Amino acid sequence: MRLFANEDLPDEAVTALRSAGHDVVWVRTEAPGMGDPDVLALAARQERILLTFDKNFGELAKAVLPTTCGVVLLRVQLPKPGDVGQRLAGLITSREDWAGHFSVIEPGRVRMRPLE
Repeated sequence: MRLFANEDLPDEAVTALRSAGHDVVWVRTEAPGMGDPDVLALAARQERILLTFDKNFGELAKAVLPTTCGVVLLRVQLPKPGDVGQRLAGLITSREDWAGHFSVIEPGRVRMRPLE
């Protein structure tokens, strides 16, 4: 999967996703301090799924992202360091249908709304 990790994603999660074979670009290393509209524009250009803890992407995503992209909003409490990478990687790799949706991962459920 082609993923775009927002700055707020822990480095353990980025490392675990890459180890699981995903193509991950991380805002923290590629373009630190980039604003939300620019993050979405870059995700759209590169056709990536944005992973974030930031709730501000909802309306922006609907207006900007094509259906080849998506946003996964993580509304889960982070586990202790050392567990966070595998847990988040497991949540993301548990599905293949993130593209075309604004998705919210909460404890015990996933909500998905089409971007269109």
